[in-house]
Amino acid sequence: MQRTIHKHQVFSLIAVLMLSLFLFETTPGRHSESIANNALITSSYIVQASSAADARNVVIKVGGRVTATLNIINAVGADLSEDQVEWLRTQPERIKVFRDSTLNVSGSVAETHYPTLIGAAELHEQGINGKGITIAVLDTGLWKSEATECSADGKMRILAQYDATVRRRRGDDDHDDWSPVPQSDRCSRRRDRGIDDWNGHGTHITSIMMSSDRSEAGRYQGVAPNANVVAVRAFEPDGSGSYLNVIKALDWIVSNQKKYKIRILNLSFGATAASHYWDDPVNQAIMAAWKKGIIVVVAAGNGGPGPMTVGVPANVPYVITVGAMTDNYTPDDTSDDRLATFSAAGPTFEGFVKPELVAPGGHMLGQMPPYAWLPLEHPEYVHQVNDNFTMSGTSQAAAVVSGVMALMLQLDPKLSPDAAKCRVMASARTARRDDGTHAYSVFQQGAGLVDAVAATSNYAVDCANRNMNIKDDLKGKKHYAGPSGVDENGTYYLVDEHGTRLSGRGFEWIQGSLWRSGAVWAEGSVWPEGVLWNQGVLWNRRSSLNSDSLLNQGSVWPEGSVWPQGLTRSVSTTVWVDAE
Repeated sequence: MQRTIHKHQVFSLIAVLMLSLFLFETTPGRHSESIANNALITSSYIVQASSAADARNVVIKVGGRVTATLNIINAVGADLSEDQVEWLRTQPERIKVFRDSTLNVSGSVAETHYPTLIGAAELHEQGINGKGITIAVLDTGLWKSEATECSADGKMRILAQYDATVRRRRGDDDHDDWSPVPQSDRCSRRRDRGIDDWNGHGTHITSIMMSSDRSEAGRYQGVAPNANVVAVRAFEPDGSGSYLNVIKALDWIVSNQKKYKIRILNLSFGATAASHYWDDPVNQAIMAAWKKGIIVVVAAGNGGPGPMTVGVPANVPYVITVGAMTDNYTPDDTSDDRLATFSAAGPTFEGFVKPELVAPGGHMLGQMPPYAWLPLEHPEYVHQVNDNFTMSGTSQAAAVVSGVMALMLQLDPKLSPDAAKCRVMASARTARRDDGTHAYSVFQQGAGLVDAVAATSNYAVDCANRNMNIKDDLKGKKHYAGPSGVDENGTYYLVDEHGTRLSGRGFEWIQGSLWRSGAVWAEGSVWPEGVLWNQGVLWNRRSSLNSDSLLNQGSVWPEGSVWPQGLTRSVSTTVWVDAE
């Protein structure tokens, strides 16, 4: 007897087959059974790879469930357990895993976590928000959004803008391309006045420092949301710049220090060192700014993780050089926090310990103009809500510390640069393992992770730049060396104030042995108790430095002048690194 199959039965059969295929496709293989068996509780994630197909395959491989295909960003939506997420993030392939977040059509902003991580959010609740303190940002310019233009009090806080890249007119040496912006009781979103930012780096840095936006939970997105800013441009849209323009910008900042009450200067750029710190003209200008009472905060650079990778101007011994750490995409869990692998390390060629400390610098969320060079080059890091952009680097870490400096100065406006450096270092938190030993060498983490709460309540004195005279240094009368050395085995080490070599993990760095996947940033600081490693010793032909001193290893520079005739050295914003 012949049986008739109706259309609705065909459709039902097809649906059953499709469901079977789907279930077969998302069934974990034997190799991932151990992970899948632990997948009792799952959450929604976005998994990104080189293509949406690759992302789908890796989710299936680990035993997760694909919930959506996102070809536009080479990703898929997936339900994954914590074990599955951990496994994905340890794979050598270029795989990125993001926790799914809630967005509202009202234009709410994503949460930034760095103010909470360093304790700044706690200070904001007490009214400590950088009010009355001016930070000069020497970078690629500034795009005026409400978050950067308006303070937490709703007032205009861009005091002035200066463009050092504009060539002066012939015969008009006094001409400056600058734009004063008087404060007002009213603040509105305007994007058409003054110097803009065609790269985006300067805006991102400024946003991290002082964004006045609030998250859904009511927390400020920037470290010092009530601080004022002077935006100084010395770099082209592609992030490149010249020594001439940078020095021109530094000269303008120092000349206008009193006019705009500039207390802090953020420098998130760098170049390869080609001379001793005291011979470099950019460094000389920066030392002059420090001598004038401006606290200079500098990015360590993204050329790590090897030793002696800090460049110019991070190698200036007087300033506060900042390396980067990352929360490993788990802001509520500090146990897997670690030093960012790109973070440049010391010592300098003169033997100084760098960086002084570290700050959040991995996958940092901040504002950026949508038309700028960086978001056009890296659209995968663009957030469609509120013009946010994710970027990693020691540039961002330096911005965090500049914000902390503003919080410190609000409470103690008379702080000198040396005193501010002393306090922020003495209050930092070192990264430790479970057994209490240091997770990283002093040449990698310095004094440790910046702590805004501890820094604002710390009263340490005379622990930074000891025995160093910056006036004599600038005049060429005296130059200094740091307390670092390297022995015949290639081990970098530290000596104490008596010249005695310090041993043990943390004080030494045997290359390749001290990078760890995670660390606990312990409360309190063990640097620099009893170890004044940031002091300098006089360097001359009769130096009393030990035989292993870096300055006793022979010249590190090629023979002949390190500054060729017709100075053409270039400098740029810190090297791009993928989010970490």
